[in-house]
Amino acid sequence: MNQESNRSQNNIFNEQTNQSNGLWQYVQSLNPETIARLSQPESGEVFQVMEKNIIGLLGNLPGENFDISINTSRESLGKLLASAMISGYFLRNAEQRMQFEQQLEHSKE
Repeated sequence: MNQESNRSQNNIFNEQTNQSNGLWQYVQSLNPETIARLSQPESGEVFQVMEKNIIGLLGNLPGENFDISINTSRESLGKLLASAMISGYFLRNAEQRMQFEQQLEHSKE
């Protein structure tokens, strides 16, 4: 039964992967400069918030005093990555909205 369960889980994963291939193919078609630009936050504030969020998810032990090693499963690592990406998208949208509102205020003056 374990083998059947594993096969079923693998089939579900493969189906989900095939459904998301459009996005993956799009990302692969981007040139390296575009990917690098999209991967970097525009402001230091966003970077700091993302860093604090990930540290909060992983735990807050200072690396200089401890030899830290994190072991996790593929599924848990995927969830961590998804959480970080969602936070990043949210923060980027908030940053863009703030910039838009600031530009709108300046245009009224």
